[in-house]
Amino acid sequence: MNILTQRIREANAVGRKAVIPYLPAGYPDKERFWKELADLDAFGADLIEIGVPFSDPVADGPVVEQASLDCLKQGVTLAWILQELIKRQGRFKAGLVLMGYYNPFFQYGLARLGRDAAKAGVSGLIIPDLPLEEMDAARDALKGSGVSLICLVGLNTPAERLSAYARVAEGFVYFVSVLGTTGVRESLPETVLAKLDEVRPHFQVPLALGFGISKPEQVAKFGDRIDAVVIGSALVKHLGQGGTAKEFMLRWIPKP
Repeated sequence: MNILTQRIREANAVGRKAVIPYLPAGYPDKERFWKELADLDAFGADLIEIGVPFSDPVADGPVVEQASLDCLKQGVTLAWILQELIKRQGRFKAGLVLMGYYNPFFQYGLARLGRDAAKAGVSGLIIPDLPLEEMDAARDALKGSGVSLICLVGLNTPAERLSAYARVAEGFVYFVSVLGTTGVRESLPETVLAKLDEVRPHFQVPLALGFGISKPEQVAKFGDRIDAVVIGSALVKHLGQGGTAKEFMLRWIPKP
């Protein structure tokens, strides 16, 4: 079983949604990032999305966008992320996913990216600005590396397109809960529930809900419609205010 699917299913087997925190690489700073990443892992993250900073993050809200710009100012690059992960390969139980825009991945070289990501212990890539029709080159480059290309769907994805994504989906599918950018929201549109009911039957891989999730109480209403939840802006904001990854994770997965 794909390691990303496996980690999510393991969480589901003990009666909870898989928790997938998102953290921009190099945030809050290049040294502390690795400590917080290790603590996300140690305190129960099932998967961890590592953000690849980019100068024009079109899917990101103000919190994540500012964090990414701060990381770029520190000199964080895709090459640095992969080199540092290679040094730490094997230390993380959580499945690791890189989330970033197509430009840095393309500039790095897709075939090289597949090889180096695998060496770094990365099991998946999420590329928000790469549409289905243009995925073939990336998918071909990753073939045989063990690195999955994660599909994103949302409120405005029609049924025929859901079926097309389902034919190539691996690891998990990322459901974007809002028509907009990332960011903390007190509530999500009621249309999310109906759309999840439509989306769910199309996919055999787990379904993760992201964008706008900030607290565990928001998750209960989704029931069996989802298998995992992605939390990004809330974590970035928490760390930016002096909090720790340990404190954050204990809200989501309390220690017995």
